[in-house]
Amino acid sequence: MEINFDKASFRDFENIPGLDAVARAKEFQLFLDYLKDKGHLNYRIQSLSGCAPEMDLMLPGKSTSQRCTCFVSNDYLGFTQHPAIKLALQQAIEQYGSGAGASPAIGGHFSYHQDLEDKLAKFFKRESAILYTTGYTANSASLQCLLKMEDIAIVDMAVHASVYEGCQLTNVKTFLHNNLEALEQILKHAQHTFRTKMVIVDGVYSQDGDIAYLDKIAELTHQYGAYLMVDDAHGTGVVGKTGRGAIEEYNLFDKVDVISGTFSKAFGHIGGYVVADTELINFLKYQSKQHLFSTTSTPNTIGIIKAMDLLDEEPVWKEKLWENINYLKNGLLGLGFDIGNTASAIIPVKIGDIGKTLEAGKLLLEAGIYANPIMYPAVSKKNARVRLNIMATHTKAHLDQVLNGFIDVDRKLSISKYKIP
Repeated sequence: MEINFDKASFRDFENIPGLDAVARAKEFQLFLDYLKDKGHLNYRIQSLSGCAPEMDLMLPGKSTSQRCTCFVSNDYLGFTQHPAIKLALQQAIEQYGSGAGASPAIGGHFSYHQDLEDKLAKFFKRESAILYTTGYTANSASLQCLLKMEDIAIVDMAVHASVYEGCQLTNVKTFLHNNLEALEQILKHAQHTFRTKMVIVDGVYSQDGDIAYLDKIAELTHQYGAYLMVDDAHGTGVVGKTGRGAIEEYNLFDKVDVISGTFSKAFGHIGGYVVADTELINFLKYQSKQHLFSTTSTPNTIGIIKAMDLLDEEPVWKEKLWENINYLKNGLLGLGFDIGNTASAIIPVKIGDIGKTLEAGKLLLEAGIYANPIMYPAVSKKNARVRLNIMATHTKAHLDQVLNGFIDVDRKLSISKYKIP
């Protein structure tokens, strides 16, 4: 089967009929070389500096680094560079060393792990929490443990890939994004057919930046005897009066059965968690294989505890983030760009055509703006976009730079609904 590179995405190379693994890899390399030759391979760009609004990048084909304004980071509050968090990390290493040395059940459970679990449970007004080494495995590992072939996962089609991986051992039904009628139909049919019925949604969705209709989803879920799991990776620290995420926005702490998330976004670290009632968390601690058989997180975990404290102690970072979000949203809308229904720190500039989207990424990079072109399978084939992640530490000058960058992109690609002069 011959693949048209002009219209291809990474998904087209996952399983090419008639080609073994090595042959598929060779064909994929040809595609990568094709993208590189067109200047469209702006993925895996090496950074020579830390996570920040400006980073020193080794751009494709360049022999020296270039400082670019960056809109690719999930470090929404700028906490990867906060002096108090850096100090906490230094002190943690001095006290505990560089690693944990064992899995949690057989010697790798330290006081800092317990402190973080306790803090997470209190943060989300629940009983208990479990830690995972990544946010991805917090979803994939917990769902593989909880849902088997007698059960069903009822999933918003826009959830993260980690949820889909976690549901490989169970039955799965997807419903159109935020479509309550479709959700109710699935719940009706599943009500008396499956043992465990779990509805799984994001709080804030990673590609559109919009928020789930959690109040109505929770009501429907429990009406039909199902459980509700919410992954609020992109909402925690950003949405809600005190940054407790979409669940706080709807005041549904007592209506969500399982909460999952990550430390790699607003908390500026790495790792994941699940929060729920004690019995379910204890079950995961002894039955979830990726947790049980993985060495636990390093003493740098203490930095997460400090980040959670700072969310309450220094609300100025969340306030500054929202000033930046609103400024950029209003600017893009005023210029006629389609940014969908975003209500978070994720702002998609929707273009649709994959070729135009990749070219927009190239043009922005040439203008010193690093932003991610997103295409299928992360979004539908007709819904490609450039995604902008906003940080509290972006300045007005950074935001104006990206607005001007999109004006120049539109002059060449005509992606605005207006004719920008």
